[in-house]
Amino acid sequence: MSQARSHVSRKSRIHGALMGAFIGDALALGPHWYYDLDALRRDYGDWVGDYTAPKPGRYHEGLPAGASSQAGFILALTLRSLVSCGGYDEADFCDRMDRELFPLLDGTPMAGPGGYTSQSIREAWRKRRAGLPWGQVAGLADNTEAAERVLTIALRYAGEPAQLAQHVSSNVALTQRDPTVGAMTLAFAVVLGQLANGVALDADLSGRLMSLVKSGELPFHTVTSGELDVPKDAEAPLQAGQFASPDALLTVSSIAKAAHDPAVAIEPASKVGLVYGLPCAVYHQFPAAYYLAARFQGDVEQGVLNAVNAGGQNQARAMLTGALCGAIGGIEAIPGRFIAGLEKGAEYLALAEALALQSD
Repeated sequence: MSQARSHVSRKSRIHGALMGAFIGDALALGPHWYYDLDALRRDYGDWVGDYTAPKPGRYHEGLPAGASSQAGFILALTLRSLVSCGGYDEADFCDRMDRELFPLLDGTPMAGPGGYTSQSIREAWRKRRAGLPWGQVAGLADNTEAAERVLTIALRYAGEPAQLAQHVSSNVALTQRDPTVGAMTLAFAVVLGQLANGVALDADLSGRLMSLVKSGELPFHTVTSGELDVPKDAEAPLQAGQFASPDALLTVSSIAKAAHDPAVAIEPASKVGLVYGLPCAVYHQFPAAYYLAARFQGDVEQGVLNAVNAGGQNQARAMLTGALCGAIGGIEAIPGRFIAGLEKGAEYLALAEALALQSD
């Protein structure tokens, strides 16, 4: 199994993870949301290998190849907030959402920057329009919308797991209030933070995460030992703000084992969408991203392109995979053509470098 590259600096990992997310988002802009995989092949050929423009009548119609979707727009908004404030400032983030995004929306799906607005953002927009304050506008959407922005927070606080957990959980709760979505999103953020610190994405990672639960740094409730053995002590009561189960932390190592088990075959790797599911929900998206990152490790190109060619909600899958692979391989692992072809690539590079410096 491939191990994390020890020679890659944390600065490079953070830089690479952010650019991997932006690139994954833009690569899926054209062939986004094809649930009919035969139609995807008819429109884009056997393999999507670079930026493409959306076809007429499709999601994001009218945007050029290399542009960001609304997920990329919000990712950049969150990143600018972190860089400007020197860390996570919830009031600044909410103010930017009110000033920079919400005036561009009309509450319908096919509107706003990037050509499509996710369910959770539409719900927050409606409740803000109705006069509800932030903190009361979250909905029950089970998508990865929050994960696509909080990855910036995870990278900023990669070296401080307790702070990472606090700020990520708080930001997720602004738009998504389902506790399972919150737990799975935080788990993804914690995994990303560990990869940015140089920890390997392998069968041992979940054990490391469980140690952070036992030390009180991660807010998950557990009654077993770090090895998931029979409980030895009386069960501690569930605390406020604590997720009821640590199972979301265990997924990544099981999938890492499967990715390198010769008896478990997903061939080609782009069939990962059919195995874990093509739709938007967190329980489809996170496992697929973990699989691709575990299989391809720091090979950002193979990770994101297999995510894109898998179809369905490939934009979220490619963003999450790009972040994970970029955190393993660093900025050096990203092909130059992906940076050159990315609209606003120079701005994103500068923001990513600024956050990486801030996180040192």
